[in-house]
Amino acid sequence: MAVNTSHQPREASDGIARPRPIKPGNPGVLRAQEENGASKANSGLSKFVELTTSGMSSGRSTPIPPDAPPSAVFISSARKQIRAQQKHRLFPTIDYAARVSHFDPKSEYRDFRGFFVLFWIGLAIMVITTMLRNIKDTGFPFRVGVWALLTERIWQLALTDGAMVASTALSLPLQKVFRNSEGWLRWERAGMPIQSLYQAVWLALWVNCPFMFGWTWTAQVFFTLHTITFLMKMHSYAFYNGHLSTTEHRLSALDNPESASTAAAVRYPRSSTHLNDLGQSAKEKKAHKDEEEALAELREDLALELTSPLGQVTYPQNLTWSNYGDYILCPTLCYELEYPRTESLRPLELFWKTLAIFGCIFLLTITSEEFIVPVLHDASLQLNDISSTSETLLILSETISLLLFPFMVTFLLVFLVVFEYVLGAFAEMTCFADRHFYSDWWNSCDWLEFSREWNIPVHNFLRRHVYGASRPYMSRNMSTLITFLLSAVGHELVMGCITKKLRGYGFLAQMSQLPIVALQRTKWVKGKELFMNICFWISMILGLSMMCALYVLV
Repeated sequence: MAVNTSHQPREASDGIARPRPIKPGNPGVLRAQEENGASKANSGLSKFVELTTSGMSSGRSTPIPPDAPPSAVFISSARKQIRAQQKHRLFPTIDYAARVSHFDPKSEYRDFRGFFVLFWIGLAIMVITTMLRNIKDTGFPFRVGVWALLTERIWQLALTDGAMVASTALSLPLQKVFRNSEGWLRWERAGMPIQSLYQAVWLALWVNCPFMFGWTWTAQVFFTLHTITFLMKMHSYAFYNGHLSTTEHRLSALDNPESASTAAAVRYPRSSTHLNDLGQSAKEKKAHKDEEEALAELREDLALELTSPLGQVTYPQNLTWSNYGDYILCPTLCYELEYPRTESLRPLELFWKTLAIFGCIFLLTITSEEFIVPVLHDASLQLNDISSTSETLLILSETISLLLFPFMVTFLLVFLVVFEYVLGAFAEMTCFADRHFYSDWWNSCDWLEFSREWNIPVHNFLRRHVYGASRPYMSRNMSTLITFLLSAVGHELVMGCITKKLRGYGFLAQMSQLPIVALQRTKWVKGKELFMNICFWISMILGLSMMCALYVLV
């Protein structure tokens, strides 16, 4: 049967002849043909404009009247040009260009939200399979061992934690006493030692509470970390306001410049202060023509130090109970006279973050109950029955290998629940606008970079109150060593309170980061970012499970 290839009108079943329908143009064809060259497009458009204005038409559209405005003429010409270009190609073109893939190191693509969704879907699959396995084995969807630990003496824990937080408020009346004193109780005299002694006694008292009350390890984890958090908040509040009281006394003393000190004003380091600028005055003294100009500049520097960066609060207007209560709730460890705020509270955002907190706690409990506690329990029973060193090392190695993936999941969940949801919820409640609690620590190439980016509030505290406080009196390397030493002691204190063992594993692991960083910055390793990121993740995952196995089993 012959195929009719003519372009004559088709005759429908009703006997009426109709023209063949025109297929609409492919957008890819149009886009490719538009990029053939600006000169062709311009010349073609000009020709169509001439045809249109001359009264000629293709027969498929209404001609443009001679007195039509230029805008209508050019729009009609552009449409006719595009329709004419459709006849040039039979197949759509594909745009090729010099581009890299999304995972290429040179790629500028940064949106990987789909993997975040995949992470949660994977955890949901883990929970569902765990529930089905438990129903098959025990008839119940969950085990209740860790759940019982979480709820044991929960009211006693809540009341003790509230008393601990409330006891930090003694710093406010102490600051008022130091400010109003004209003698030995000033901050720069006896005020600083009194505050330091109170903080030492405060820490010793509250750290011993879990041991006195015989709390479970879950309660010890929460209370110890919360205690250290409020120790840092109290220290920042007291020492920054003490510095401001000294600054205020200096400014008042300049009303009688003959007997007042004319030393340069000392700027307290802020969160955004660069490491190289810590320990130095904010402004180097310039050559002045006379003494009055020097005094005016000194008064200005001291007054600026007493005023918040946003210019709304000046010391001592901040020494109020409402200001202290607001600081306690703000998700920051560094006290400032004033913080940037959002316009209003978003109740729905607060609801979702609160819901995510309980969801993460649920997942942490499942992970611990199903994949961590049984492994440690079995390893403990095996170690009690053997005495040879080789078998002990073999059991420890097997235990560490079995804990690698569970601790990686636990670490990621702890990071999310603390830095994304808990801090985010408190930021929403207080309308705290600066929510940069972490950076892209997952791309870290060494431990110094990781310490700066994975916990920005603690990093800002250590840089401001440890590194910055020691910088005027010692070298940069020694200040860095002191900062790492204090951080290592804090990690060891946390592990000791949780496991009730002082082994020094956490201290040694923390201090070993310094020689590792020095090695990574040599010419043989420096610049190999992919290799160093692989080493970072291996040491992170291996270190977490190794610390747990050593503290619990050894």
